[in-house]
Amino acid sequence: MTTPFIARPELLDADPRTATGRPVRWGVVATGAIAATVTADLALLSDAVLHAVSSRRADRAAAFAGQFGFATSYSDTDERLGYEALLADPDVEVVYVATPHAQHAEVVRAALTAGKSVLVEKPVTVNAREAQELVDLARERGLFLMEAVWTRFLPAYQRALEIAASGEIGTVHWVAAEVAFPAPQDPTARIWARADGGGALLDLAVYPLLWAWGTLGLPDEVTAVGTLNAEGVDAQNALTLRWDSGAQAQLTTSLLARSPHTALVCGSEGWVRSTGPDSVYRPTRLDVQVGDAEPRTEEFALIGSGYVHELREVTRCLQEGLTESPVVPLEHSLATMRLLDGVRAQLGVVYPNDER
Repeated sequence: MTTPFIARPELLDADPRTATGRPVRWGVVATGAIAATVTADLALLSDAVLHAVSSRRADRAAAFAGQFGFATSYSDTDERLGYEALLADPDVEVVYVATPHAQHAEVVRAALTAGKSVLVEKPVTVNAREAQELVDLARERGLFLMEAVWTRFLPAYQRALEIAASGEIGTVHWVAAEVAFPAPQDPTARIWARADGGGALLDLAVYPLLWAWGTLGLPDEVTAVGTLNAEGVDAQNALTLRWDSGAQAQLTTSLLARSPHTALVCGSEGWVRSTGPDSVYRPTRLDVQVGDAEPRTEEFALIGSGYVHELREVTRCLQEGLTESPVVPLEHSLATMRLLDGVRAQLGVVYPNDER
């Protein structure tokens, strides 16, 4: 069984904007909302060079490049796709892939084949088969590959792991975490598109799962129920996780309801709770209660939008010649996809990528 995460105290105090070595030249594939947010944080790293961006449309690529100061931009032509042109650029060392989920496998495979290191948005792919193929290729080529599970690097999350592992709240027996927001009912939106790997599960479930896996390890059993829309995309799901130790977790994600986005880890002696806006995936405040004592609050500063920590990790790994991150190793991404495949089987969610 994959064990609980190891807390990384060095991530608590270090300023991720501070250079850790030589400049690293970045390319960004896609120009959507998440690409813009992450790129704004990437620009905060003093040793990150924003070299190239690609989009299907030339005007979008040029506008994005101008907004963030990229040296060049690429777009689709009759001869080749924009991201193919970016991958052919010898000055690009590492690529951040921010396309819809269903395109991750295709773009990352092309990037690795072109000799580029890759940071790919979560989920790493739509299913475990695709993920395994990418991991095998990265290892064969000796190239860096990491899934962008940014919450893993945030100081508040790392501190929660440290508290749970220290024994301060006793033996962890129960975890509850949720993230939900009502997504506009636009059938053309990526988050609802079956062809893009849409749905609450792939977009959101990793966040509550981090709190359960991080403190208890991977579960021995997962039971799932959910609500599918007419296109077969999951709009809401609830997962019950069970461990042979008797520990349990209740995890919920929804594109229908609005929730406070909290996580609660309960032990035999007390609990730690992440509170505040977006606290299940972007925690900045922890409440800790032990025995009958009054709860205490620990607060953490947020740098940029919170993505600078994972971007520092990628940069540091490349500077040190690592091919995977010790914080988010490839085996963790594979285990996540296998778990999500099992949940989708229970919910009855099937994507076109599954049939290829």
